[in-house]
Amino acid sequence: MQGGAVPPSMNHGGHELFDVKEVLSATLGALNQAMILRPHVQDPELLDILDRQYRFTLDEYNILVESFKTGKDPSHPTQRYQMKAGSDFIYGMKEKAPSKPIQSTGEINDEIISGFLLGATKEGATGKTAASLEVCNPVVRRVLADSVPNCIEMAYELSIYQNKHQYYQVPQLNDQDMNMLLNSFASFQGQPGMPNNLQ
Repeated sequence: MQGGAVPPSMNHGGHELFDVKEVLSATLGALNQAMILRPHVQDPELLDILDRQYRFTLDEYNILVESFKTGKDPSHPTQRYQMKAGSDFIYGMKEKAPSKPIQSTGEINDEIISGFLLGATKEGATGKTAASLEVCNPVVRRVLADSVPNCIEMAYELSIYQNKHQYYQVPQLNDQDMNMLLNSFASFQGQPGMPNNLQ
């Protein structure tokens, strides 16, 4: 067992090392995938999203690498991702051809590319959340935790883009069922009666 003063660069537990390595590897994969897919993008709006998210993710990757290696505050803090698009979803389902695997790279299109990007940002949110729960180093934990909302925001931006083009359709319940679910919980009023501690 080791306790006491540990240098910041060595202030990492085993679970943390493996989990952060997974996060960094997944982030590298997402960045590489975006670079590979970029020449295939047709829609200028999707290209703008890809470029903005790439630059932002690359900065977050560098921040995590720096704090992971040093165990100290990075040279600049995690920023907040700002989407350009509004947040209006189109609800409802329209019939479309079933999805199936592509047979050649000539079939790569904006639906497939935006789907890859969306999957990568969702994986980023999940992986960073799980890793942050295993981290001993307080700086690395904060860097991971601060980046989760950015992954969520980027995924939201991509899902809005996909929804607008009917790649990502969102069904909606009828009013009666929706109201029943929305009203199935109520706030607690008053002071809770806490049980006595055992003596």
